[in-house]
Amino acid sequence: MKKVKGMSTKSGIRTPILSVVGHIDHGKTTLLDSLRGTAIAEKEAGRVTQHIGATEIPISTIKTICEPLKRDWTGIDVPGLLVIDTPGHHAFASLRKRGSALADVAVIVVDVMEGFQPQTYESLNILRLLKTPFVVVLNKIDRIKGWNSTNKPFLINYSDQPEYARKEVDTRMYRLVGDLYNKGFSADRYDRIKDFSRNVGIVPVSAKTGEGIADLLLVLIGLSQKYFERTLQLHLEEAGVGTILEKKEEKGLGTTIDVILYDGKLSVGDTIVVGSAEEEPIVTKVKALLKPRVLQEIRTEQRFERVKTVNAASGVKIVSPDLETALPGSQVRVVKEEALLESVMNEVKSDIEKLKMETTPEGILIKADTMGSLEALALEFKDEGIEEIKRADVGNISKRDVIEATTVKNSYFRVILGFNVGILPDAKEAALQAGIPVFINDVIYRLIEDYENWVKGEKEREKREVMERVSTPAKIKILPGCIFRQSKPAVVGVEVLSGKIKTGVELIKADGTNVGAINEIQDKGESIKSAEQGMQVAIALKKPTVGRHINENDVLYVNISEDAAKALKKLSGVLSPEEEEVLEELAEIKRRRQFRAE
Repeated sequence: MKKVKGMSTKSGIRTPILSVVGHIDHGKTTLLDSLRGTAIAEKEAGRVTQHIGATEIPISTIKTICEPLKRDWTGIDVPGLLVIDTPGHHAFASLRKRGSALADVAVIVVDVMEGFQPQTYESLNILRLLKTPFVVVLNKIDRIKGWNSTNKPFLINYSDQPEYARKEVDTRMYRLVGDLYNKGFSADRYDRIKDFSRNVGIVPVSAKTGEGIADLLLVLIGLSQKYFERTLQLHLEEAGVGTILEKKEEKGLGTTIDVILYDGKLSVGDTIVVGSAEEEPIVTKVKALLKPRVLQEIRTEQRFERVKTVNAASGVKIVSPDLETALPGSQVRVVKEEALLESVMNEVKSDIEKLKMETTPEGILIKADTMGSLEALALEFKDEGIEEIKRADVGNISKRDVIEATTVKNSYFRVILGFNVGILPDAKEAALQAGIPVFINDVIYRLIEDYENWVKGEKEREKREVMERVSTPAKIKILPGCIFRQSKPAVVGVEVLSGKIKTGVELIKADGTNVGAINEIQDKGESIKSAEQGMQVAIALKKPTVGRHINENDVLYVNISEDAAKALKKLSGVLSPEEEEVLEELAEIKRRRQFRAE
């Protein structure tokens, strides 16, 4: 293997994998930028990391950064860190779970001004479930009033700050200590902790200025070393196992896959089994292995180094034939012996089966660029109370997707959502002709917002259409002593007990007898179009005669057709509780009348 300075293994100990998690906009990618000296964050769609990326940080770099804090590295055997930069929005819980499962150590990034968010607690729960050791980064301390943040270790810079600024940082940090305590974790500022196996370290940093980066790396290396001292997975396994991050078309190379090799060894010429979007996994041979240079992020690297062998843990680009259907998020496994091929294929197939989600005939059709993105979309819908997914698939939106969407009866689900994918020309035309809304975005939470806003708008439009078309439930009472004219038309004083009456609506009595339409409504001698609950007005009725068809103290109901009643019930929030009660009374009146007729 071509050695990369600072990344060689010792005694078979593999490079520890570090997972970075946290709430959106709390500065995860900027934190990594500070380590790498790059600007990945500026290139991300919406400044939100949308895929898992990987960066190798060699121990030589870590030693240089940490020199002001530590010079004796005796007993530190880890060759550096492989950092997985996981997506930050809570919709990526499943990806974070997968990232944390790969990770030996984790970092939870928290904005000092915002503190823990629901997504932060979600990360805590996942890390607890997976028993992954972690450290909390209290980021953006440069925003504290009076704090002079410089590119130095936090412990060195802390003593140079005004007392009120130090007090503010301490106050905000101990809020996190309290939050962690409430979740069952003992925590303190990292330099005040003696036993990191029992306590969670909090490291204040400014990813923007670089302050505290040395402190963080020192803690991470210490945690990693302690982790490897007690874990059973210290040494390399022979057969390499990895996870596909992305599938890419590379000029001159064809289809390649970016992979995190998290176990074992991978070499040029190895037979590998790759998870596929088709039913059967791909069986192929490795033609070339390309590694990003140290401190370069695998997703943005341009100048890869060709290597013959890669040891875990590493980010690597694999060049092989027949990778066109490779499925991001699935496994890559090395087959060392021909006799093991079938069992390895079954393992890869089983892994993909676990990734598949439940579907329903009446549901939304979603497309994404990776399996992890599909999981994230499905999870986000579940959080919003929507579990109906007709089909979830990887790839661009096709005409077949549009045709399938037209079979959905529920208009709110008769849509296609695409994350980080395109729409084929014939699919675009078919969607326009069929009236199928297509939502595409490269930031998941914005895609969800686009869909939710559309649903909200559709419901408002339907509500307006129904309200214009049908009458709403109402009941009135003929007031005693307020018979102004007996017939042709009868003019009586009424009180609106519930709902709203308007001219033109038909009235029925409590026994279901129709007494005709309201021809006019007057309030204090002025004609008005409608009257609401609590108002006392005069109404004119051409059909009935007072004393024969209607009488004082009679309660009359606005007659609502069965179809109109169904339309009103379908629209949640349209009717007040009183109106819903009147609708039920009206339904009972009609049931009784139907029973008598039979």
